[in-house]
Amino acid sequence: MSSKEKPTLGGTRIKTRKRNIAAPLDPASFSDAIVQIYVDNGGDLELVAKSIESSDLNFSRYGDTFFECLQKMQVVFVGGRTQPGTIKPEEEGDRHPYSVLDCAAQREAILPSVLYIQKTLRRRPFLIKNLENVMRKFLQSLEFFEENERKKLAIFTALAFSQKLSGLPPETVFQPLLKDNLVAKGIVLSFITEFFKGYLKENSLDDLIGLLKKGKMEDNLLDFFPSAKRSSEALSEHFTKEGLTSLVEYNDKKMFEVKLKEIKSTLTTMINDEAEISEVIETVKQQVKYAKFPDIEVIRMLWDVLMEAVQWSGKNQQQNSNSALRQVKAWAELLNAFCTSGRLELELIYKVQTQCYEDAKLMKLFPEIIRTLYDQDALAEDTILLWFRKGSNPKGRQSFVKALEPFVKWLEEAEEEE
Repeated sequence: MSSKEKPTLGGTRIKTRKRNIAAPLDPASFSDAIVQIYVDNGGDLELVAKSIESSDLNFSRYGDTFFECLQKMQVVFVGGRTQPGTIKPEEEGDRHPYSVLDCAAQREAILPSVLYIQKTLRRRPFLIKNLENVMRKFLQSLEFFEENERKKLAIFTALAFSQKLSGLPPETVFQPLLKDNLVAKGIVLSFITEFFKGYLKENSLDDLIGLLKKGKMEDNLLDFFPSAKRSSEALSEHFTKEGLTSLVEYNDKKMFEVKLKEIKSTLTTMINDEAEISEVIETVKQQVKYAKFPDIEVIRMLWDVLMEAVQWSGKNQQQNSNSALRQVKAWAELLNAFCTSGRLELELIYKVQTQCYEDAKLMKLFPEIIRTLYDQDALAEDTILLWFRKGSNPKGRQSFVKALEPFVKWLEEAEEEE
C-alpha cells in the first residue's frame, strides 16, 4: 500500500477574516470642536449652523454626545462639556458664553437657540431621539439649577413646542417632571407655570390642552402640585395669581364635568332601583354640597337624568308620551325639593321647553308636562304666567305658548274667582 504525501502548510496563503476595529470614542474632542465653532463665529447661530454643516464632524457617531452629556444641549445650554452622568459643567475643556443659561430669561433671547436646533434637526432628523433623551435628563435634574436657570429652561421648552421641533413628543416633557422629590419641593410647579405662561404667549388654550392630552396630563394638573396643595382651590389660587385665568376656567369646567358625571351616575342608579324619593333627595343634596354645584345646574341635571331614565319605545309615540308623563309625576317631588325659588322654577320650564323643542318624542307634550309639574307643586302659578307672558327662551316659544293657552286661561280664571 503506497503512502500518500501528507499535506503541508508551507507556501499556502491563509485568508484571515477582516475585523471591524472601531476607533475609540472621543466625545471630549468632539465637544471642544463644537465649542470652538461657537467661539470662532462669536456665537452667531446662523454662522455656527453653516460652519457645523460644512464640517466633517461625525454626528451619526456622536449623536448622543452632541445632545446629551457633553454636547449639543450642553453646548447650547451650558456652553461646554459636562461631568459624565451629570448636568454640571466640567472644569476642564473649552467653553463659550453663548448658551441658553447665559441668555436673559426672555423669549427673544432664547428663541434663536430653538430655531438653531430646529435647523439642525431638519438636516439631521436622526438626532431627535438624542434631543428627547437629553431633555428628559435635564428635566429630571431641575433641582441642580438655580431658579432663574430653571425659568430659562421652561421658556426654551415652551418655545420648542411652539416652534414644533420635529417629532418632539409632549410626554418627553411632562412625564419626567413627575419625580416625587421635584414635585414635593415645588420645583415642578414653578417650572410648569413658566412653561404654561411662555407657551400661551403665542398659542391658544386649545393648543395647550392638545399638548397636555398628548402628554397624558390633561386631567392630572394637580400632579404638578406638592401633595399638601393638591386641591382645586389651591390650583385656582396659584394659576389665577400667575395670570393663567383661562387655564383655571378650563380646569373648573373639567372638574365640574367629572363631578356632574358622578352625580348623574348615582342618581340614575337610584332611579332605576326605585329608591325612596326622600333618600334620593338627601343623597343629591349631599353630593351637590360637596361639588359646590350652582343651583341652576342642579335643576338642569335633574331633568336630564329623569328623561334619560325613561324607557322609550322605538315607534310607539303614545307609549312614549305616557312613559314621560309617568316619570314626571313619579319624580316631581325630587324636582320640587330643588326648585326653591321662582328663578329656579323658571329655569325648569326653560329646560322642559328646550328638550320638547329638540326631541320629537316630547314635542307635543310641553303643556301636559307643565300641567303635571303644577299639579305636583313643582311649579307655581306665578312662574308659569311669567314664562307665558315674558319668557326669553326662543326655542319653539310661539308654538308652545299657543299650546299652553288653555291651561293659562284656566289659571287666570281661577285667580279671578279667588
